Amino acid sequence: MRKKGISYIVTALILIVGLLILQYSKPRTINWFESYVSTHKIPYGTFVANELLENRLYDEKVRQIYVPPFEFLSGSDSIKGIYAFVNNRVDFEEAELNQLLEWTAEGNTLFIASEGFEETFRDTLGFEIRTRYAGFEVSQNQEHQLVNPYLKSDRRYTYNKESLITVFEELDTINASVLATVKVPNQEGDGSVQDVTAIKSPFGKGEIILSTFPKAFTNYFVLENDNRDYTAGILSYFGRSENIYMDNYYKSGKSFYTSPMYIFLNTKELKWAYYMVLIGGLIYIVFEGKRKQRPIPVVKPLQNQTLAFTRTISDMYFEKGDGKSIAEHKINYFLNYIKTRYYIGNITNEDYFYSNVSARSGNSLEETKILFKLMDELRSQDQVSEDQLKRLNNLIQKFKSQRNGK
Repeated sequence: MRKKGISYIVTALILIVGLLILQYSKPRTINWFESYVSTHKIPYGTFVANELLENRLYDEKVRQIYVPPFEFLSGSDSIKGIYAFVNNRVDFEEAELNQLLEWTAEGNTLFIASEGFEETFRDTLGFEIRTRYAGFEVSQNQEHQLVNPYLKSDRRYTYNKESLITVFEELDTINASVLATVKVPNQEGDGSVQDVTAIKSPFGKGEIILSTFPKAFTNYFVLENDNRDYTAGILSYFGRSENIYMDNYYKSGKSFYTSPMYIFLNTKELKWAYYMVLIGGLIYIVFEGKRKQRPIPVVKPLQNQTLAFTRTISDMYFEKGDGKSIAEHKINYFLNYIKTRYYIGNITNEDYFYSNVSARSGNSLEETKILFKLMDELRSQDQVSEDQLKRLNNLIQKFKSQRNGK
């Protein structure tokens, strides 16, 4: 028997080691989470675009900001340049939005690449957006193009990883200038449609640049074919600004991780070492605990005699035929229920009391008055019949069931 036990253990260990080897040698899965974090090298991170900004286009003018815009702009009056936000969704609070717009109106540039904009912001600039779908789990063949008379190019940049694209539906045609468009197949299946995806609008002494295609700044898009020219073309509208402030606060992903477990679980070797320690600890607990465990005596819990006691007392009253006492007890118990459940004290003003009880319990005012009128009648009587007790009980149960049914 002992030899059989050892053979089982050895077989289990071999299977576990084999499983770990298979898992370790398995190709690493691609993380398609849309993080938009400047340090992430996953497909939908923005590491490449930030490198393009910092090392190719604007040298040392780029500064990464990790605090909310309200806090950043409130810290100094000397902040001038371009404030850029890139994420799948950027929603500012009212005070923060007003401060950003005031800062822009002083002669600065606000750049936002997002698939959604808050209503107040849309109303301020006079535009609306919509989404063009290709269908459920159907890749959409998108052809993006920069619109600039100085480029003199009809080149299109393809992107077919998504099944939808957000576009501008209504624009302030007097002030807004179109910077980029997208051509997608029509939903009805006939031909294609062309929509605007990037615009530039003056705002006070400054200007606002908006894009509904934030994925143009992700690693996947920039490294796909020659799409980096499209991204560089959008970034070229930053001009010769002295400072470029890249927001890292409004991001779907985390810029840094505070948990030490992230280091273990994000490093392949450390992750499997951690798993092996857990498995070893589990094996130790199973076999070592089996040797040392002792039987635990079963202790029966004390029975709850409250229900039996209540039945005994009620039988005594019922056999005695004292309907008056039973009615008194039910009424007192119900009044205590009203007091503890709805926090309503003694009756000082009947109309106010009935209205308060009716509103809090969910019963109608008429039903509430009928119940309390019956209780007053029974209290004033010397004898209470069985039919009256049944009616009292039915009204009380109906009153409570109305509360439970809400």
